[in-house]
Amino acid sequence: MRLLEGKNILITGGSRGIGKAIVERFVELGANVAFTYVSDRSAESSIALAEELSATGAKVKAYRSDASQFADAEQLIKDYTADFDTLDALVNNAGITKDTLLMRMTEEQFDQVIEVNLKSVFNLTKAATRTFLKQKSGSIINMSSVVGVRGNAGQANYSASKAGIIGFSKSVALELGARNVRCNVIAPGFIETEMTDALDEKTLADWVAGIPMKRGGKAIEVADLTAYLASDMSTYVTGQVIEINGGLNT
Repeated sequence: MRLLEGKNILITGGSRGIGKAIVERFVELGANVAFTYVSDRSAESSIALAEELSATGAKVKAYRSDASQFADAEQLIKDYTADFDTLDALVNNAGITKDTLLMRMTEEQFDQVIEVNLKSVFNLTKAATRTFLKQKSGSIINMSSVVGVRGNAGQANYSASKAGIIGFSKSVALELGARNVRCNVIAPGFIETEMTDALDEKTLADWVAGIPMKRGGKAIEVADLTAYLASDMSTYVTGQVIEINGGLNT
């Protein structure tokens, strides 16, 4: 039996990068998967991905939804529960960056990152909580970052949003644990995705030089850790921040 056989899972930001790797890995491990995308640019590829993965026999559906908008999150859960029998795990993965030094950072740049990265986690978690409590089971997995643990110059907005996810998740774990609903955080370090492909060679080399394992992480490695937290192998794990960074924050 595959690790996630028969589980129904909702993933935000599943059209590219780490989110896409999670979607693909979860289907491979036996899950039925719903995932979101937000832009017109992502629509065609997201629908194509859902169709491709559905051909494997899994139930896979792509929803257009902006997790940073409270009403969109509420509607997404309504649409999801109409299409899927249960919600076994929620993966809050949607996120953006607007990097710049604090002296140059605008109010808009700060607010946008907080809204998309942190408020979206509140929106979806709140919207899904009623379903989890009714089931008396569920796993909430929130994607933070190593910079949410230790900070990073030029990323005050991003670091604040990712640190906020950690505090929020620990509080949710305390509130929902008695109802068998778990909430954990994954804090990736430098992970190779489409975003890092755009970096110049010197920047990449500087990053890798500071990593004890001397390489960037793979999106599939984050997906595998996410799968563990979504599975029945982690039923006594809650309120934890699990870093996956090649030793970067050791």
